[in-house]
Amino acid sequence: MPMNELESRLEAVLFASGDAIDAERLANALGVTTELIYETAASLASQYDFERRGLLLLRMENRLQLASRPDYAEDIRRATENRRPPSLGPAALEVLTIIAYRQPVTRAFVEQLRGVDSGGTVSSLAEKGLIEEAGRLDVPGRPILYKTTDAFLRAFAISSLDELPALPALKTDNEQLTLDDLAERAEAAAEEGAPEGEAAQG
Repeated sequence: MPMNELESRLEAVLFASGDAIDAERLANALGVTTELIYETAASLASQYDFERRGLLLLRMENRLQLASRPDYAEDIRRATENRRPPSLGPAALEVLTIIAYRQPVTRAFVEQLRGVDSGGTVSSLAEKGLIEEAGRLDVPGRPILYKTTDAFLRAFAISSLDELPALPALKTDNEQLTLDDLAERAEAAAEEGAPEGEAAQG
């Protein structure tokens, strides 16, 4: 099968789905190997970036998804007449950063680092779909563990947690956590319609 034909087929499937799809499932659907799916996806992603297309092809671990480029979030908002949600505040960014870099973690761990109650913020982030439950810690009381979601990756236009900016000093002695790197990135994304105004799906 010509590569350009496979690219077109893969693009069509990802666009129609809107959600992230497992690469193995895509391979079975298109009758090719998983390796060829990854190769084709990488080719498409390079084309989108080189041509500054309105779409991004994101790879999230073993899943692939088409999303709109965050730069055009405001255009999408106006065209679809959706009300732009409020940006994440400093407390939410701080909690989200702790979870992103130390996941899976409990609410108590987050509160230990921040030195303040964080229950409401954790619940708010979960409602926004940026974090989710990741099981329970095997200690008395079995507290809930939290991790970031695919929506978090899409919001920051990254494919995996490995692409998070380096955070040189994470404190564990009840001191306030310094969040400059990720907070600045998050605020920039928020101004373009993310995190809550995530890159719109295809």
